[in-house]
Amino acid sequence: MSETPATPLLDLVHLPEDLRRLESRQLRQLADELRSEMIAAVGQTGGHLGSGLGVVELTVAVHYVFDTPRDRLVWDVGHQAYPHKILTGRRDRIRTLRQGGGLSGFTKRSESEYDPFGAAHSSTSISAALGFAVANKLADRPGKGIAVIGDGAMSAGMAYEAMNNAKQAGNRLVVILNDNDMSIAPPVGALSSYLARLVSSGRFLGLRELARRFARKLPRPLHRAAHKADEFARGMAMGGTLFEELGFYYVGPIDGHDLDALVPVLQNVRDAAEGPCLVHVVTQKGKGYGPAEAAADKYHGVQKFDVITGEQKKSAGGPPSYTAVFADALIAEAGRDDTICAITAAMPSGTGLDRFEQAYPERSFDVGIAEQHAVTFAAGLAAQGMRPFCAIYSTFLQRAFDQVVHDVAIQNLPVRFAIDRAGLVGADGATHAGSFDITYLATLPNLVVMAAADEAELVHMVHTAACHDSGPIAFRYPRGNGVGVALPQTPQRLEIGKGRIVKQGSKVALLSLGTRLGEALTAAEQLEARGLSTTVADLRFAKPLDSALIRQLMASHEVIVTVEEGSIGGLGAHVLTLASDEGLTDAGLKIRTMRLPDLFQDHDAPDRQYDDARLNAPQIVETVLKALRHNSAGVEEARA
Repeated sequence: MSETPATPLLDLVHLPEDLRRLESRQLRQLADELRSEMIAAVGQTGGHLGSGLGVVELTVAVHYVFDTPRDRLVWDVGHQAYPHKILTGRRDRIRTLRQGGGLSGFTKRSESEYDPFGAAHSSTSISAALGFAVANKLADRPGKGIAVIGDGAMSAGMAYEAMNNAKQAGNRLVVILNDNDMSIAPPVGALSSYLARLVSSGRFLGLRELARRFARKLPRPLHRAAHKADEFARGMAMGGTLFEELGFYYVGPIDGHDLDALVPVLQNVRDAAEGPCLVHVVTQKGKGYGPAEAAADKYHGVQKFDVITGEQKKSAGGPPSYTAVFADALIAEAGRDDTICAITAAMPSGTGLDRFEQAYPERSFDVGIAEQHAVTFAAGLAAQGMRPFCAIYSTFLQRAFDQVVHDVAIQNLPVRFAIDRAGLVGADGATHAGSFDITYLATLPNLVVMAAADEAELVHMVHTAACHDSGPIAFRYPRGNGVGVALPQTPQRLEIGKGRIVKQGSKVALLSLGTRLGEALTAAEQLEARGLSTTVADLRFAKPLDSALIRQLMASHEVIVTVEEGSIGGLGAHVLTLASDEGLTDAGLKIRTMRLPDLFQDHDAPDRQYDDARLNAPQIVETVLKALRHNSAGVEEARA
């Protein structure tokens, strides 16, 4: 059941310029209507809810105070930007969130001028906002760079790298630290809000500058002492010494839901002649919606739900998810081997390692949003005789590629990479698609790269990785549920670089890697119906290739088709290289490679994404028929 809220004030606000015409006393009502509209919309679409609810007032205040889009507003990650989208001309499409052809669940440059920087990975906002600010400064154009970054994202090293260079922007850079887990902030209240208004005010800053000029005339030791006294006094009252050391003028903490506190502080910061400012705002995830406030995860990501009760639409059930299968398999391995440990980079529930942590807390490590550290930490563990499993989404492992190369592969250390969300990921779109891991890992010497065709194969691959001590090894598996095969009671140790024949034929050979195996088998049935005897092989390994099996299939079949859920440069490229190196194409063998298209695919339902990528059974059949110059009826076409 959904509810359409009454929004008389929000109905008047189509763009931030409309918002800025309101009286400040009207902002509270607008925020309440905006929150109701967001709840109603996400109830119909699903998506990220809690984080957006937490920044409703902040969104209103920022657009009210700053001159967006001339002032460039960058939301870190962007999953909290639904209220921002509603206020920036996209309310009429907000119920298309994360659907094919609809609005992205993150910020996206091609969607609106109010999204100056696309974001879906963490901790990039300060660097981007700094770029906008410095570019305007160099061109002598008006406009600030404003970064809104969460306390979790602030844990990543990239945020501090950006802040360390922020002085170049002067007063054109504003960073708003959205502290929604109370991981940094002391309790906020009237005194804290008063202090924030005081130290951000022009009067205080003017007195501070006067004192600074006077101090410069003092002997050098007294000058330094005066500076430290000013910093110490404000640090005692408000905190923020770390940010001051990085060159920011720190203001806060302030209540991020109190518009009477937020607006004047942001106005003071906007007008300040000081250098870069950091405003520390404390918010509550899920704010203003009872079910979200009561939930442990604050309804971070939700299915469609009943707005009145908060009850989420249950999935149809079925087989366990690949993530759950991986977690259970790793827990079982850890029960047999006390050197096994698990590392995640701020995604314990997403990777299933929250379950591992419950079973083996002393061997479970969540390093925060720090994929680079996660990989090198795992390398150190491996070098000291542990068997680390580094569980990271494919798209996030990209952030640590140099560490995979330098700290793991070159040293041939036995780090196990569990690569979740491999392949296309549906509603999260291009920013979260696991398109490239086969390509970027299989290029590296020493690395073994596996891909699970189903959940039983995943169990075998977890066991194989646990047993593999001679170097780094990776295995990939998709988002979502398995295909329903029975899980093995006893996992097998797979022979490295050896595939398997799933169906034997004689004319066409489909070489599958990963979970396209089901589509390859369906295609084989359709080809058999056309009189084309078809072999289906599950290669299991992208590296090392099962060169003996591939040679045998090339020698005995007329057409070879590789099928993978990865980008150009993956399995198909390696098979073609093998064929070229060994002269296997000289006899007229037809080789075709099927892979993800060379573009960033937008969000949609997974089946439609794979249809668009031409990786479902009908497209496999079509590829074979074209290679054989057969028409759809299986009759050979005349040669030109």
